[in-house]
Amino acid sequence: KDTTHSHSYVMKLLPALLSVAIAATTTAFAPHRSHPHHSRTASSAAFAASTTKLQATTNNMPICIVVEAEIKEDRMDDFLSMIEKNAVGSREEPGCIRFDVLQSEDSPNKFFFYEVYENADAIAHHKLQPHYLAWGEFKESGGTVSSVSKKAGGIFMT
Repeated sequence: KDTTHSHSYVMKLLPALLSVAIAATTTAFAPHRSHPHHSRTASSAAFAASTTKLQATTNNMPICIVVEAEIKEDRMDDFLSMIEKNAVGSREEPGCIRFDVLQSEDSPNKFFFYEVYENADAIAHHKLQPHYLAWGEFKESGGTVSSVSKKAGGIFMT
């Protein structure tokens, strides 16, 4: 079988194929401007309306807490021991759906906690637990460089 013709045909098409691939990738990953009144498609607007309605009628949307914490290098052992107990204890609490501790790949002293609770009552319960209070004591003792918590509502979740 003569592959010379096939090879030259592919080589002629390659620049055009690369151009199409680059254009598609650039478009797909380009930042999108947010327009306050025009940022949603009709289907996502309908979804948002249905979830808002669901939240208003059942108030059962989960609440997420995302914490970004940078730990002082000389306190890493204390932190890892404390946060493991916090995560294990939190997962056993009623109303705690998830409690994950993630370590940054670029900065080994930076961690993210991803917590999901059924409702505000579950968060209030969590904040009374000894394993949660140990996190507050760790921060007060100077174990962190920084710690920022953000509260978010569940939209597209598994």
